Amino acid sequence: MAHGMRTGGHSGFTGRNDWRDSASRYALLPLRIFLGVTFLYAGLDKLTDSAFMKESGPGSIGQQMRDIRDLSAIPDLVDLALKSPVGFGYAIALGEVAVGIGTLIGLFARIAALGGALVSLSLWLTMSWSTEPYYYGNDLAYLMAWLPLVLAGASFLSVDAWLAARRSASGLRLG
Repeated sequence: MAHGMRTGGHSGFTGRNDWRDSASRYALLPLRIFLGVTFLYAGLDKLTDSAFMKESGPGSIGQQMRDIRDLSAIPDLVDLALKSPVGFGYAIALGEVAVGIGTLIGLFARIAALGGALVSLSLWLTMSWSTEPYYYGNDLAYLMAWLPLVLAGASFLSVDAWLAARRSASGLRLG
């Protein structure tokens, strides 16, 4: 009998293949949960922090950007954000909330992951750029963590998977 073929009984190979299939299906779920919860929390934390959403003062978005401007890889991006630091702070916070929700529920999961990767990339090139050694800066690690979700999406336990199954079922009934 061929490797992995199902029979009336249980072979070690079939069980191992079933386990691998299950593990593969669930493999990105912990990453989705971690990144989704983290970005949702980060966005909500910014939105509810009265000191953060100010142009100046300790802990404000404006002060943070002025502090890192000359240390960032792209000071022109920081200058652009400094034209409206509070608006930029809201854009980042709302973006993090949208990315977090999209990632957690798996709605437009690849787009949400791309958004998370872009936020992480921009934070790495600005806020974390001067961190020595580079691996102490967490934004680069977040950027790398988003890439598998950009590539694979959320094909399991997600709104995207549910919608795909509905489309597939509708196509079978119509055809």
